[in-house]
Amino acid sequence: MPLNYSKWDQLELSDDSDIEGHPNVDKRSLIRWKQRDIHEKREQRKYKIAHLRAQIDCNEVLLPRIQDIYNKLASPSTSSPTAYFSSLVEQLEKNPSRECPPGNDPSKLEHTYDGMILDLLRQVSTQAKDKVKDASVLESERDQKLATALTEGIKFHVDNLGANIKKDKEELDAEEQERAKHITSDDLHDGFDSRYVPAQSEPTSVPTIKAEKPKTKTTKTEIEVLNPQASTSAVSESSAPEDDDDALPELTPALQAFSEIPLREYQRSFTFIQEHRDVVVQGAADALLVAGFKAQTAGKAKYAKQCVHQSLLLQYCEKLGSDGVRVFFKKMISGDPRAEKVFVDDVDKTYVHMCSRVEMAKAEEQAGGVEQIQLVPESPDQTISFNVPSGPPPEHITLEGPGTEDMDLEEVRKALQMRWDVFSNFPEPLQQALKEGSLDKVNQVLGAFDVTTAEGIVQQLDIAGILSFAEGGIRDETAAGRAAAGLPPKEEA
Repeated sequence: MPLNYSKWDQLELSDDSDIEGHPNVDKRSLIRWKQRDIHEKREQRKYKIAHLRAQIDCNEVLLPRIQDIYNKLASPSTSSPTAYFSSLVEQLEKNPSRECPPGNDPSKLEHTYDGMILDLLRQVSTQAKDKVKDASVLESERDQKLATALTEGIKFHVDNLGANIKKDKEELDAEEQERAKHITSDDLHDGFDSRYVPAQSEPTSVPTIKAEKPKTKTTKTEIEVLNPQASTSAVSESSAPEDDDDALPELTPALQAFSEIPLREYQRSFTFIQEHRDVVVQGAADALLVAGFKAQTAGKAKYAKQCVHQSLLLQYCEKLGSDGVRVFFKKMISGDPRAEKVFVDDVDKTYVHMCSRVEMAKAEEQAGGVEQIQLVPESPDQTISFNVPSGPPPEHITLEGPGTEDMDLEEVRKALQMRWDVFSNFPEPLQQALKEGSLDKVNQVLGAFDVTTAEGIVQQLDIAGILSFAEGGIRDETAAGRAAAGLPPKEEA
């Protein structure tokens, strides 16, 4: 079978293979002139083809409109062709349409179709009036002659425009055939293309964040002792390491969009899952429940129930096995009343349970989130007691015991009076708790006050000498025991 090389005849080459040089002109210049001539003719042909197409498209829009005007002027049903012609010109002048050919400026009237029609009608009107004027017709025949001239003028343009369209189409066909004779870079296209598209990776589980536990602010007042090293062996409760916070799943952008689908829109949910594989992953249902809990806490009840609905939807699909998504949505979309009732009841029940949990969480937060002042011993070996005065100091004060020889009776009286004044100014519940000597009751009363007031009360208790502490246990007074406790050696007599 002979090979056909005729397609290569369309190649237009500009090298030196087909150029016959002149002895007085160098060959390189001839090649450049040939290349420039080829490219210039190619650009001219391209521009002419585009111009002819635009002109044909524009004329094909104008021709039916001009043809319609001619038909109405020539129709016997038109009582006054001149009146119709005048009203048409007035309409185009006052209310023209801004429709125009592609590339024209619609803000300019002459660039629009109505502007072109208006210009044509004005030309026809001027020519018709001049024709009637030159004919010196009678006044009674003037209107009829003018109507005939207008009709003939429009008919001339209809025929002329139709002939131009036909001529332009023939010229366009010739130019396109000439262009098809040569293969250029514009004719290049992809015959086929083969690309490797890697398979989508399996979606991972949803990300998690640290859960924020409600923090209870408690200010503890610790009693300073003379020998703090003596009780270092006891480990206080506050120094115990805290457990790590539980990690909560977080919504991904796909899950966020999935949670915004309205209730019982099973077809939309099924389509969304088919388009987003990262929705049916581990932790997605929990992430939706967490988002619903936060939304209910923020007062967004509608969105919270949507989250519950979509979370249970994923849970049902998971429980139905490997093909659970198809099985579940087949029942829901088909409108199985029993299956849908079970699902809807479960959604309502779960949402009601969530609402109750939100209310409980709010109550716990309100009860445990207040900053308080509490009296706490520094170590388990210490006890806090209260020296509560029974009344004002008596008139006669007797000082007994060692170390009282140098005390001033007036200073002692002032100290006792100040203690009584401080105690009597305390609120009644605090006085009662101090009289009972119960540290728990005193802390309970202090917890009812704000921080500033409670700090002032503790300071007054300390200044007045009502607050006291004692260190219990058996003290090792041997040399080794005192050294371990950080005490100096005991002096021998």
